[in-house]
Amino acid sequence: MAFIYYVTQIQFDYGAVKLLKQECERVGITKPLIVTDAGVKAAGVLQKALDALPGMTVAVFDQTPSNPTEAAVRAAVTVYKAQGCDGLIAVGGGSAIDCAKGVAIAATHEGPLKTYATIEGGSLKITDRAVPLIAVPTTSGTGSEVARGAIIILDDHRKVGFHSWHIVPKAAICDPELTLGLPAKLTAATGMDAIAHCMETFMAPAFNPPADGIGLDGLQRGWAHIERATRDGSDREARFNMMSASMQGAMAFQKGLGCVHSLSHSLGGVDPRLHHGTLNAMFLPAVVSFNASAESIQKENRLNRMAQAMGLASGSDIPEAIKDMNARLGLPAGLAAMGVQRDQFDQIIVGAMADHCHKTNPRIATAGEYEEMLASSL
Repeated sequence: MAFIYYVTQIQFDYGAVKLLKQECERVGITKPLIVTDAGVKAAGVLQKALDALPGMTVAVFDQTPSNPTEAAVRAAVTVYKAQGCDGLIAVGGGSAIDCAKGVAIAATHEGPLKTYATIEGGSLKITDRAVPLIAVPTTSGTGSEVARGAIIILDDHRKVGFHSWHIVPKAAICDPELTLGLPAKLTAATGMDAIAHCMETFMAPAFNPPADGIGLDGLQRGWAHIERATRDGSDREARFNMMSASMQGAMAFQKGLGCVHSLSHSLGGVDPRLHHGTLNAMFLPAVVSFNASAESIQKENRLNRMAQAMGLASGSDIPEAIKDMNARLGLPAGLAAMGVQRDQFDQIIVGAMADHCHKTNPRIATAGEYEEMLASSL
C-alpha cells in the first residue's frame, strides 16, 4: 500500500525571512526558542531572524554542534523550559534543524531520547504533543526543513534517525539570501548532500510518482547549478536553484533512502567530525554501481532517467561523473583523504546494517557488499 503525504507550508523566495513573525502568529508561537549554532550567529544570520521578530520575546540556544547530539538536545530543552517557551524556530543547516526536532520531542515526551528512535521502534511513541517548529535553513543541503526525520548522535554514540509526521516543521522559510555568504567548501558539501538525496530517493523502490518527479527535477536543478554556486557564492540564480534542490530532495524522503545514507549515518557516528554531505558524495558512485542491477532500477529505467537529468549519455556514466564533479568542487578524492581507515570497516558495517535506511535500498546489501562499497570509496 502506497502512502503519499505532503504537509509543510513553504515560503520560498529572496527576502522570505521577513515573514517569520507572520508564520509564528499563524502557527500560534508567541515565545519561541531559536535553535542555532555559533557559526550562524557569527555570520550575522541569526540577527536577521531576530530582526524579523519585532516585539516578540525570544530565547536563543546557539550551541548546536556540527553533528547534533543528545547532550545538545538536553541543553536546549533546559533553556526552553527555563524561559517558558511555547515553540521553536530552527535557524541554520540540518544540524540546527535536527537538534530542534530533538527538542520538539524531548521537551514534551518522557524518558531518554533513544526511546523515540526509529530503530528502537520509537516512531509511534512520538505524539502530537511535540513542540511546534518553524525551520529557516541557511544551507542548501539536508532539506530537513520539510522532512519528518532528524538524525542525532545519542549518548551511546550511535547516530540514529527519528521519524514522525509530528516533528515536520509547521512552516519552512526558504530564503536563498541567507546562503549567499556560505563558503565554497560548505556550499559544495551541502550541495552534494542535496544531490545525493534526490538520487537516493529516486532510486528507492517504493511507489510514489510525485516524489519521483520532485526528486528528478531537484537533481536536474542541483546538478546544473552546484558548480556555479560553489565558484561564485553571490550567484543568485544558482543559490535559488540549490535551495530548491535541497528542499525537493527532502520532500521525496518519504520514499526512503538507501546504502549511501546507511553508510554515512554509521560512519558519522564512528567519527562525528566527518561532514555528512561530504560522506554522501564519497559513497554515491559505489552505491549507484551497486544498485544498477536491482530489478526495480532496471524495470523503471531509473539510471538512464537520472542520467538524462544530469546531461549524461547513459546511466553507466553516473559514477564517474560524480567522481569528476567531486574533484571539480574541491571535495576529497575518497574516504582515505578524510582519515577513514580499513580497520574501521567492521564497525561501520554493523552500524549500516542496523540503520533505518538499510532496508529501503533497491538492493539489500550484505556485510560483504558493504565492505566492497567501503573499499571502492576509500
